[in-house]
Amino acid sequence: MSHATDLHDADLPGLASIAAQQLDARGRRIIDELASMLPAEAIITDPGAMGAYQQDRAVDPNAGMPVAVVLPLTTEHVQVAVQWAAERKVPVVPRGAGTGLSGGATAITGGIVLSTERMRSITVDPVTRTAVVQPGLLNVEVKAAAAAEGLWYPPDPASYEICTIGGNAATNAGGLCCVKYGVTSDYILGMEVVMADGRVVRIGGPRLKDVAGLSMLKLFVGSEGTLGIITELTLRLLPPAPPERTVVGWFSSSREAAAAILDIASSIRPSMLEYMDATSINAVEDVLEMGLHRHASALVVARSDDQSPSGAEIATMLNAFHRHGAFDAFEVADRQEGERFANARRIAIPAVERMGTLLLEDVGVSIPRLAELTLGVEKIAKSRDVVIAFIAHAGDGNTHPLIVFNPDDDDMKERAYLAYGEVMDLAIQLGGTITGEHGVGRLKQPWLVDQIGEDLLEISHNVKKALDPAGILNPGTIFAASGDATNAGKGRP
Repeated sequence: MSHATDLHDADLPGLASIAAQQLDARGRRIIDELASMLPAEAIITDPGAMGAYQQDRAVDPNAGMPVAVVLPLTTEHVQVAVQWAAERKVPVVPRGAGTGLSGGATAITGGIVLSTERMRSITVDPVTRTAVVQPGLLNVEVKAAAAAEGLWYPPDPASYEICTIGGNAATNAGGLCCVKYGVTSDYILGMEVVMADGRVVRIGGPRLKDVAGLSMLKLFVGSEGTLGIITELTLRLLPPAPPERTVVGWFSSSREAAAAILDIASSIRPSMLEYMDATSINAVEDVLEMGLHRHASALVVARSDDQSPSGAEIATMLNAFHRHGAFDAFEVADRQEGERFANARRIAIPAVERMGTLLLEDVGVSIPRLAELTLGVEKIAKSRDVVIAFIAHAGDGNTHPLIVFNPDDDDMKERAYLAYGEVMDLAIQLGGTITGEHGVGRLKQPWLVDQIGEDLLEISHNVKKALDPAGILNPGTIFAASGDATNAGKGRP
């Protein structure tokens, strides 16, 4: 039996009921009160306009309708809204650009959505190689501001052009280059957070080494808005990225491709090592028409920014491709051509999305078990008679099975949901994780206890209760809303 049933902070129905009762009892007055405390441009109460804020890209079918959407411009605006919500026990769902893929920004009926999209300032200090950033700035904009000062912000989610830096911090996002350069948490030195009671705290700062007190940064990064709302980040920047060389390997089987990936990852540290299966290759070729091999079972795109004259890493990768049966393997002609292949991998999700509605996963395993996961997902797709496109940040074992279905076909939808759960079960059986970078959100929380165990889940709940005793911050995300977390909602995201 899970401990989730004992924890009032996870009582999502109770919170929604309280908020709804308050709204019924006091009508518009309660919302007018909040509106009077904020600038007119910082709040939306029109139901038509609020519809766009009900869910993220995961399209959670259980999304509710908020009573208001708050669009703060400053930390003080966030503080006002959270204090108001805390006094009335109104749920608060933090949100960035809404590009999340696990339902972590799903609106709650009777609650408010707090979107940080308008908090967009940035200051870059080239001397300390740091940037102080508000959470609404897009990842690509952070990169551009750093580049203007001759610096580089490495984390590069495939959605870097549309996702916010605050959302990246909330889910500890990764990306294509993180196999060598690390994920978002590796570049966060400090943050400002509005806590559940409205207090504002600063954690860390521009110092590269700082061990005073408990390590709170890692606690808040990846917490998906359940412990506090991040209103400012201090980021570590690097010197400009070295020039890269790109190699491509085409394979007739996923097993051969996985073997080549393991060979490369155990020999060198490439700056990119990505995988695409036949379904995603053909979906991308439909969009780009760049001459991808439609008959291939797998494509591996790898990069090296090794600056040694010998170029030994390129030879290592090409040798691995040939040694494991690639029917075509080569170094691309120039950086422009290399970027075309990297872009092919980046657009895989929207390309596959043209085939139908997606259930997106980001399960991960250790690299030696990548072949087992790949082949296992192929078996699940066959047994459930659904299409599952498979792409991966293969160099660190973080994979993205994309389950395609028609939402108007009830039988297909049921099979897709069952396949979704079976993929996560498989990852756990292989000693892996239900999420490498997208977060647990709402869709994956029934499987969390299977991965981390009841004791650690109870400890996690205790941390949540300590920081958010009323349970108003993103209730239902990460932690089960109610019932037994070992069974609640399994097979039905």
